[in-house]
Amino acid sequence: INPLNALYPPNKQAIEESAGTSTTPPLPFHPAVQSGVLSNGFSYVFLPNRSPPNRFEAHLQVFSGSSDELEPQQGIAHLTEHVAYMGSRKRERLFGTGSQTNAYTDFHHTVFYAACPTYSPNTGSFGSPQPMLPMALDALCDVMEARCDPSRIEKERQAVLSEMTMVNTIEYRVECQILSTLHRENRLAKRFPIGKESLIQKWDRDDVKTWHRTHYRPDNVLLYIVGDLDPQYVQQTIEDKFGHLTAEKQGSEIALPELKGDASDLADAVVGNTLKQRQSWHYPPVRHDFCVVEGVKDLLDDETKLVETGDLEVVEKKSEDESSIGSIYDIHLQKTYSLDDKVKFLKEAELSPGKVIRPHIFKHELLQNFSFHLFAKRPVEPIKDMASFRRSLARRVCLAALQIRLNVGGRSDDPAFTFVEFNQLDSAREGCAVCSLDMTADPPRWREAVLKSISEIRKLGIHGVTPGEMERYASALLTDAEQLAAQGDMISHGDQLAYLMETVANGHTFMSPEQSYAVT
Repeated sequence: INPLNALYPPNKQAIEESAGTSTTPPLPFHPAVQSGVLSNGFSYVFLPNRSPPNRFEAHLQVFSGSSDELEPQQGIAHLTEHVAYMGSRKRERLFGTGSQTNAYTDFHHTVFYAACPTYSPNTGSFGSPQPMLPMALDALCDVMEARCDPSRIEKERQAVLSEMTMVNTIEYRVECQILSTLHRENRLAKRFPIGKESLIQKWDRDDVKTWHRTHYRPDNVLLYIVGDLDPQYVQQTIEDKFGHLTAEKQGSEIALPELKGDASDLADAVVGNTLKQRQSWHYPPVRHDFCVVEGVKDLLDDETKLVETGDLEVVEKKSEDESSIGSIYDIHLQKTYSLDDKVKFLKEAELSPGKVIRPHIFKHELLQNFSFHLFAKRPVEPIKDMASFRRSLARRVCLAALQIRLNVGGRSDDPAFTFVEFNQLDSAREGCAVCSLDMTADPPRWREAVLKSISEIRKLGIHGVTPGEMERYASALLTDAEQLAAQGDMISHGDQLAYLMETVANGHTFMSPEQSYAVT
């Protein structure tokens, strides 16, 4: 599996060659996008874009985040992000050039970026403007070769601990509770990026360097560049700046001697038999209880079987080449656990054969109203041919119709709810498609609000959309696609890059706005 997914050159070629033989035509790829893999496994994507002119953005995505952390490593992905980029001298060279740089850590990845002018406003020694792409890539390459100095670790440790106090809000606690409930059966519920203060306080250079050298390898990253640059120049500069990196060299510098032989096995065990390994390298290493036609089930169950050994439940893998670590440790964190906040778990109920509801109540004195969140998790369906594209359009029509119906109910003289939204989104961050109903209401009227919302969803499920709704929302989809196509190359680098990253992550085909309008 390659991080480029559909844009991996062999995969892209196979999709394009299937046009004449497939029963449903493949979607066309953006004609200007370029992608490739260096001999050391380093992958990259470049999209020429001229809005705004004379600028570009470069984002380096490392496919390791908080969900890759083991028990004593909770928070180390975030700390390593700070040490690798905030302490980079080469990043400091971008200051004063009109560039913006930053980084962030999430469940599934760590991303470092630089948004720069194509040429520095500061002239070089010969009085000519200096190209900024080499400087930006130097800073991003420095991330891959971070020195992990003790003084820098101590400085960034304090920055991370400061962030920890800043995010300790009621809104953050509610978000954590929602995510913990939704992903109760996997690592996402137990590995939030902020980490644990007691662990962050005691890590030293060897701990940080071991994490860095284990995960910051050329075959575990993807570089995105979008901007006003020449494609050949971009490709050559990428080769010049990143071609010398090797996974072997990174592995040889793992600092903790006792982990040197096991680091690879540990990393492989975390990833093994997960959606990251099976569907997309962008996804966190998790297994989900999906809501599918057969009911609620883990679609990877066919690959493993659970056995009982005394009072310890272990995973027995069919694959002989996977690490045996999973047999002595709950590597996928699927067992029950205690939550940090006081939570009331209600009894799980099977509403009908295969349809299980998993209720959870969170109470806090700072909460002033009632909120209701109903979720269903489904596998992400890559949109790469006309059949899957058609299904995605039908889904958008249904979502638009339902949201308008809910909004109409909320505009009555005495509405039961104060806010309601129904949506479905493909989430690379969570490795699944999340269908959600989110609603707020006055506490005394919560039953009425829930009943009205669920009633509208049920009506749509049974009767579908009306002919008038179909015509209205299909027309709206065409108008949206037409307006986007009319923008042409006026879409900003940031918007293009965000769409490109999400599209590649989920295995969708990346099309130009004009192509998307044509197939719509």
